[in-house]
Amino acid sequence: MDDATSHTHPHRPHTFELPRLRALLLHAAPRFLEGVIAPVAVFYAAFAVLGLTGGMVAAVAWVYGGIAWRRLRGHPVSATLLIAAVGVTVRAALGVVTHSAVIYFLQPTLGTLLMAVVFLASVPLGRPLAQKLATEMVPMPEAFLKHARVRRFFLRISLLWSFVLFANALVSLWMLFHQSVGTYVWARTGLVVGIGAVGVFVSVWGFRRLLRHVNARPAPA
Repeated sequence: MDDATSHTHPHRPHTFELPRLRALLLHAAPRFLEGVIAPVAVFYAAFAVLGLTGGMVAAVAWVYGGIAWRRLRGHPVSATLLIAAVGVTVRAALGVVTHSAVIYFLQPTLGTLLMAVVFLASVPLGRPLAQKLATEMVPMPEAFLKHARVRRFFLRISLLWSFVLFANALVSLWMLFHQSVGTYVWARTGLVVGIGAVGVFVSVWGFRRLLRHVNARPAPA
């Protein structure tokens, strides 16, 4: 049995234990490469040869081509790939219209803002985006995901990440219009990483705390 397989107690199917770190990384790496690293690499490679418009077209073709390929083969489309599709769509739409440096750097910020809205909208719909992303990184049993406390946790984490992304976007917007391009590129990267690290820490800490409670108590009727 693969290390990434979830572990459950035979008499308490709602329980769940995190697999080993190596198994998590091996499971999550392909999705991260496909949805995050590859679109950026494709864009910059095409940008160096074909310019801004060519880079945008190449990134869009990569992401939507990946979605079409998965659909044709009957495979599920990962949430990271769907998020990448949202991002490249926004960037391509603005990139075709203008070649302004400000507008160019504004595009990923607008993508971040849009993702914040998506995270926020998933909460009242009862389909938390955080849960979809988490289950792609760490396979979890259905019984565990149906636990009331687990459902509440992912709703709250989706709300948390909507605030994290809103903060990311607001800081980026302020710096874009008040700092030089050079300062913006380096300082924004550091701030975004810092804000994201806080979100990751709270998410992981909360999930471990959730596991202790769920695994220690029987599921509610």
